[in-house]
Amino acid sequence: MRIAIVGAGYVGLTTSACLVKLGHKVTCCDALEDRIEKLRHGRVPIYEPGLEDLLKEGIASGDLTFTSCGRECVADADAIFLAVGTPSLPNGDIDLGQLENASRGIAPHLKGGAVVIVKSTVTAGTSSRIREVIAETRRSLDFSVASNPEFLREGSAVDDFMCPDRIVFGTDDARAAAIMREIYASLSEQGVPILATTTTNAELIKHAANAFLALKIGFINEVSDLCERSGGDVTAVARGIGLDKRIGQNFLTPGPGFGGSCFPKDTRAFAAAGRRHGTRQALVELLIERNELRKRRLAERIVAEAGLRRGSRVAVLGLAFKAGTDDARESPALPIIEHLQRAGVHVTAHDPQAGENALRQNPAIELAPTPYEAVRGADALVVLTEWEDYAVLDMARIAGMMRGRYLFDFRNVLPIDQKNRHNFHCIRLGRRSFRPGDAAPSGSGAAYASRSVAAPPS
Repeated sequence: MRIAIVGAGYVGLTTSACLVKLGHKVTCCDALEDRIEKLRHGRVPIYEPGLEDLLKEGIASGDLTFTSCGRECVADADAIFLAVGTPSLPNGDIDLGQLENASRGIAPHLKGGAVVIVKSTVTAGTSSRIREVIAETRRSLDFSVASNPEFLREGSAVDDFMCPDRIVFGTDDARAAAIMREIYASLSEQGVPILATTTTNAELIKHAANAFLALKIGFINEVSDLCERSGGDVTAVARGIGLDKRIGQNFLTPGPGFGGSCFPKDTRAFAAAGRRHGTRQALVELLIERNELRKRRLAERIVAEAGLRRGSRVAVLGLAFKAGTDDARESPALPIIEHLQRAGVHVTAHDPQAGENALRQNPAIELAPTPYEAVRGADALVVLTEWEDYAVLDMARIAGMMRGRYLFDFRNVLPIDQKNRHNFHCIRLGRRSFRPGDAAPSGSGAAYASRSVAAPPS
């Protein structure tokens, strides 16, 4: 099938490369000509494992092409995916401006019978609005609109597309449903479940799914605080919870709060939709509030427990909102760093991929080329992203380079335990913390109860 993708961002590029892998011919267009020129030469503007190789493979086969010309992109396409940005409005709702502009841009070039597929994350009723926008330009055109939300995790997007838990699409006519089934026929034949529903249901599924996953993160963060106060170990508790098949292990790891381009935006949009329709989503609204509060409380904890003053130095390891990506959008690291900077603390940071993206949002961050350079002369070390690089650090070397002895491991990844402490004062989320001079207990870390260094802020 001939497919067009409008938008060469994270979702658009992953969708383009993977649809070619499924056997389709794809043309991807974007208004940024410089981006298109780089893509034509196989240079990918984002970091996503496996994506660059897949794009180059598609380009080499001739089945994947890039253009900045809308007519060239969509004129012969049977299906057109819209994968443009849908940023948040001040009230938390979705800004459909880019999506509507893209729809108006392609409308004059659509062939009869084409199916326009909304891939961007949107609120319920958006597909109907896109139908209206296109019809305003082409009143006599016979076309269909479908919704096909993406469930791609940054850092594993290619695998998520090629081996998904399910494929969800919404249509309001038989032709669109047939096209959607044809697009994903090869995955369906491999046994991937297909959920075919209405456009409104598909739009709601996306936001409801992300809101529920964000709730799991918020829940385990609250449980983590309780573990610290009561002497429990959140690692053991989360495993015990997750072994229940009704709950599952995923999204039960405590941290400094959720971030990125999806969960913050999608929970705000879900809550805004509830307010708009007179059905407030109270759990999600509280989740949003608690997620923001958590970042501030953890920053205050660093300052208070390490006794930081103006001129103190803090090393931050991790700027991406999660490991495996260069995305620093709404990363919990950034507001935590900003709080430290407002307290007069100098911050030096390291991230394997997201350093430059974080620097664009906060130019006052000093970037270090390695974790060891970041900790040189630091009074405290804070881990905010769970990169595997940090799980294999030489802690003896770290101890020799730091001025202070405070470690705030807010991802519970540092290779340090009660027998290998290097005189550190180590604070971990939901787990036993170590003070210099503490006696090592005889039992395993998950089996004994002990006091925390300090009760976590509520």
